[in-house]
Amino acid sequence: MKLTYLVAGVLLLAACKNETQQLKYPAARKVDTVTNYFGTKVADPYRWMENDTTIERANWIQAENQVTEDYLSKIPFRDKIKKRLAKLYDYSKCTTPFKRGNYYFYYKNNGTQNQSVLDVQEGANGTPRVLLDPNTLSKEGTTSIAVTGVSNDQKYFAYGISKAGSDWNEFYVIDIATGKQLSDTLTWIKFSNIAWKGHGFFYTGYDAAKKGAALTEKNEHSRIYYHRVGTPQSTDSLVFEDKEHMQRTMEADVTKDEKYLSITEEETSDGNSLMVKDLTKKGAPFVTIVNDFTSDNNIIDDMGNSLLVFSNRNAPNYKLVKIDLDKPEPDSWAAVIPEKTYLMQGVWLCNGNIVASYLKDVSTHFTMLDMTGKELKEIELPGLGNGDFSSNKEDSVAFYSFTNYTTPSTIYKYNATTAKSSVFFKPAADFNTDDYETKQVFYPSKDGTKIPMFIVCKKGTKMDGTTPCFLYAYGGFNISILPAFSPSVALFLENGGIYAVPNLRGGGEYGEKWHELGTKLNKQNVFDDFIAAAQYLIDNKYTSHEKLAIHGRSNGGLLIGAVMTERPDLAKVAIPTVGVLDMLRYHKFTIGWSWSGDYGTSDDSIQFHNLIKFSPLHNVKDVAYPATLVTTADHDDRVVPAHSLKFIATLQEHQKGTEPVLVRIDHNAGHGSGKPLSKQIDEFGDIWSFVFYNLGMNMKS
Repeated sequence: MKLTYLVAGVLLLAACKNETQQLKYPAARKVDTVTNYFGTKVADPYRWMENDTTIERANWIQAENQVTEDYLSKIPFRDKIKKRLAKLYDYSKCTTPFKRGNYYFYYKNNGTQNQSVLDVQEGANGTPRVLLDPNTLSKEGTTSIAVTGVSNDQKYFAYGISKAGSDWNEFYVIDIATGKQLSDTLTWIKFSNIAWKGHGFFYTGYDAAKKGAALTEKNEHSRIYYHRVGTPQSTDSLVFEDKEHMQRTMEADVTKDEKYLSITEEETSDGNSLMVKDLTKKGAPFVTIVNDFTSDNNIIDDMGNSLLVFSNRNAPNYKLVKIDLDKPEPDSWAAVIPEKTYLMQGVWLCNGNIVASYLKDVSTHFTMLDMTGKELKEIELPGLGNGDFSSNKEDSVAFYSFTNYTTPSTIYKYNATTAKSSVFFKPAADFNTDDYETKQVFYPSKDGTKIPMFIVCKKGTKMDGTTPCFLYAYGGFNISILPAFSPSVALFLENGGIYAVPNLRGGGEYGEKWHELGTKLNKQNVFDDFIAAAQYLIDNKYTSHEKLAIHGRSNGGLLIGAVMTERPDLAKVAIPTVGVLDMLRYHKFTIGWSWSGDYGTSDDSIQFHNLIKFSPLHNVKDVAYPATLVTTADHDDRVVPAHSLKFIATLQEHQKGTEPVLVRIDHNAGHGSGKPLSKQIDEFGDIWSFVFYNLGMNMKS
């Protein structure tokens, strides 16, 4: 009987596969748009898709989504995958608490809520109560909390919300003691902190977008404002603007004692200037600490007339320095914690000491030091993985989290006096960690550079080249991809798959030098690192070309687009998600111009000739491409959907193989942050259905 069912299932899959090979894609109008870049004429036949307000684009998106839905609906185990995902996500979760005064704040989710709920309790043993439940703010759970800030007298809680995944925020204020929402409403805010001073806060604001252009027009001329609680936004004070440099983003912060206001500016997504102002002295000028953009500099706290600053200036792996404001020039900085051979991720103050987080071969280590930088003790973590710390300088009790690829995030309470840790919150996911193993390998890239890669699979998996493998990476913007548990990945693992994550150059895992080796004219290193990872897995019999799926998000979407156009034979399945795919025009939309530090732009001759070599949109040829599912969302104002739309139209035009090349355009969703659980399950369910089906997998019951 079982054999009969198995044969029937195989026949059904084969029939479905044969039917989907006959896909008919919607017609996409082509225009004669050509741009001359330094003597090179580049056609852009689908540029009309950049306009997100036309009926033509809306109709084409609807038709593309229908083709994709028709394809996915024929996969027999699609519903089963989504039901199992819902079960895997259905466990209680808690974030690391943060303390302000006598209040403890943390996010909790019962496992089925679209958005996590912010709870507050008074005192360590107080009764938790809901301070803010974003699930009540929208019917489908598409409104999320984007940023928060607690006033230093613990009277007010300010928060920003994002609607449908947009980067645009609206700010509101709650009275903490009563839970009552006040009248304050602030709009047209983006990439902003909430920096409290007295009965108000500093924030970053923009001019209102032109009608119909909020999700596409360039974000320019940010300004720092001060808002006083209880007053209309129209009366907010302009604190700082930079009219000479309209394409700089900026952010304000205030030291915990409210003595110093700091403002940082950024020209790209990497490196910032820094200036500070003494708020206790009327009319005090801003003092410039750093006036260029060659390093990242973040104030940790102040000590009298000095500042503790976390910086990678002349220290690619970061250092902690003390800056005397009477002698603020970088040559006068005094090192408190000098740079080490491995990356310092972050710094916190705890119980009169310093806690430094280090990344050693992509695994977190916590070290406690005194205020002179002398090492006191290691804070032992449960194993190799990723942790985050939360503390106040005057408190002996702190909290930290720990997770890895097979361990859901567990929260620990740490007593800095006794150096003892105890479990504060441990989740109970429907996933047996003991059945799986993780190992880290170091493989050579094309130029011989050793690249680390985590490989996760079920214990006893046979390495005979027949196992499905899912290869995920990012490789950009100094961002470290650290071990973390994902219920979505757990689904692939429990169905016999291998999950692999290489830590490519361009990321931040080994500091700024590692980052720079994957930027601009070095960007090809990132693609080479990824291709070498795939080849390592194939050569060592973890998988084969026919059993390999590749995936990346955002900058990682660029990675997948570049790799699949450079090596269309590398993998069976490609999933470029919310990817930067038009490298010649990415800087023309929203905040795209700020990515030039990693990419360079087509406005420069040298960079243009580099970009066009790997720009996915411009390297599609008449060849056979892998089964491809491009994903994007209609409210993505970080990487606008036009990237994905133009790319899939081009891919469908040139696909010479029999594999499907489809696009999934989510509605009422953005780049990914704040996406409700229901939409996550729906999206991941479709991605895994596509992957399982095209790798010849079947969903286990």
